[in-house]
Amino acid sequence: MNKQNLKKILLVHPLGYKSDKASSDISRVANIMPPLGIASICAYLLQEQINCDIIDCYAHPDADIKIKKYIETEQPDYIGFSCSTSSFLDGIRLAQIAKSIKFDIKTVFGGAHVSALKETIIKNFECVDYVVVGEGEQTLTELIQADNDDVSNIKNIVYKNSNGEVIFTGYRKELLDLDSLPFPAYEKLDGYPEKYKLPIFNYPKTPNTSCISSRGCPYSCSYCDRSVFKKSFRFNNAQYLFDHLKYLNEKYGIKHINFYDDQFTFNKKRVIKFCDLMVSGNLKMTFNCAARAEHLDFELLTAMKAAGCWMISLGIETGDENLLAQHRQNADLEMLRKKVILIKKAKIRVKALLMMGLPGETEESISKSKKYVFSLPIDDFNLAKFTPFPGSPIYQQIKEGALLGIFTEDWEKMDCMEFIFIPNGINKTKLDELFIDFYKSHFMRHKVLFGYISMIWKSPDSWRRFFISFFSFMSFIKRNKRHKD
Repeated sequence: MNKQNLKKILLVHPLGYKSDKASSDISRVANIMPPLGIASICAYLLQEQINCDIIDCYAHPDADIKIKKYIETEQPDYIGFSCSTSSFLDGIRLAQIAKSIKFDIKTVFGGAHVSALKETIIKNFECVDYVVVGEGEQTLTELIQADNDDVSNIKNIVYKNSNGEVIFTGYRKELLDLDSLPFPAYEKLDGYPEKYKLPIFNYPKTPNTSCISSRGCPYSCSYCDRSVFKKSFRFNNAQYLFDHLKYLNEKYGIKHINFYDDQFTFNKKRVIKFCDLMVSGNLKMTFNCAARAEHLDFELLTAMKAAGCWMISLGIETGDENLLAQHRQNADLEMLRKKVILIKKAKIRVKALLMMGLPGETEESISKSKKYVFSLPIDDFNLAKFTPFPGSPIYQQIKEGALLGIFTEDWEKMDCMEFIFIPNGINKTKLDELFIDFYKSHFMRHKVLFGYISMIWKSPDSWRRFFISFFSFMSFIKRNKRHKD
């Protein structure tokens, strides 16, 4: 038996807060997405004959007990954490617990947060043995296979050498061919797919799930993290993508997919071929995706509709064109309007993705956004509270001084659910007030109300979940109202 066959790693997706708060977390009630990153890493490790299991604290908020029991009984050699900024400190807490149970266990942290901060993590958190920078499949495999021998030749890691020096080994020159990867290890996700839910009113049928068919983004918006994939952009070919969906359908009965790609439609030929395969293969599944307006035309939209496209999410961000131009390329609101109308012409639902509180935001720009968005024939929208994440271009500018606004860097609150950055010229109280007003005004419009009512027959499970979680929604509204008052 090879040495690496004896090695075992537990991969953990931290919750980010105390488990007793899970039932009142409105984002979790509305959407529980499978941790596709660590599921992909797990599949790769298993392929390389390395024992691997997953505990997803987000799907199972009481997982602390499971993690302790696993370490006690299975005695893993490594424990790995995939963390966002808001869940990182919870990962640190769990790493400390792991070391208290098994002192020689090696802790590995990955994800956007640590990929951006690199050496800072190792310097400031003694319980972290390794940071994996960027995508983790190959790097984590090599790290485990090294078995605590010299790791200095393994690219994309940060560690502390025998002299106590913190070392970053540099970036890999060659990235993985995505079509060579096994499908994520869904079987290692306890309760999959039933434990995982897409946002309500964002799907027609159950069971449903998420899927990622590309990595990276060719654009460089100020607010997007660049630490994991840097400027690279790769995608699965159409056949791989079709085979992936067919696998999910046949093994798990999945009926609807949400593609969690930043740019699903960037390569038109790929999407057209994928749509042809969906139709010719008679794979009766529906799907959502996110797209940039520049990469949509009626030929593509017609093909997507025929293949089962149910909804497209468009990143509009703000209805103030001058503000938009400060943060992304092709800030053309008239072009965006035309593409929204084109999507509706193809009989596909449209979801607008927006942010409030970007640097440069004012009461006037928020008013423009509201007027613009409400003038569009959209079916749904999501308004996030801008958060300057480490790894985004705007983060360092905000950190360097108060020229853009006031930034209170509290990692546990950096989940786009709170205003932790306040742009100059407006205060937090007003931002909270305008945020609630934006949502309230949206839901009070007659055509919007009728659209959600029509979901009774278009997405009956969404209404079932809404009524089951009604008191959680009401509690969220009351908390926000108290906060505003």
